[in-house]
Amino acid sequence: MARWWALAVAVLVLAGLGRSVVAQVPVSFPTSHLDIASASGAVHGFTVELATSHEQLAQGLMYRRSLAPEAGMLFDFGQIETAHMWMKNTLIPLDMVFIAADGLVVGVAERTVPQSLAVISSPAPILAVLELNGGTAERLGIRAGDRVRHPLFPEHAPGN
Repeated sequence: MARWWALAVAVLVLAGLGRSVVAQVPVSFPTSHLDIASASGAVHGFTVELATSHEQLAQGLMYRRSLAPEAGMLFDFGQIETAHMWMKNTLIPLDMVFIAADGLVVGVAERTVPQSLAVISSPAPILAVLELNGGTAERLGIRAGDRVRHPLFPEHAPGN
């Protein structure tokens, strides 16, 4: 009986340590400005955090309880690929904007479900994903065919 008790305590301690390690080593993200030019001619500006490193890509917006209305996170995968994402440990609904290497929006997954393990895949190979507050794409009319202007997409950076 004592053996089981010791094992149970060890498991609880290790589980607690795992959580505290995550909490003690927060990943920081640089920020920049990003514009989305819609087919209607409207331009919507956002302040985005950039996720480029393995640690940043893995953490993303997990554990956040809120996101400013005109803020987001831009995931740069560093290569063109079909993205597969999920909402595990993500506490707020998000819109995922899938962006090709030339800055073209190829799809939008709206109002993704917090903490879901369902895989959300890009409709085509992409370079990046922009995550925004859930409902932002509908509110602003962001959809496939729009253009993203950001230094990640040089020919479509702000001012070009």
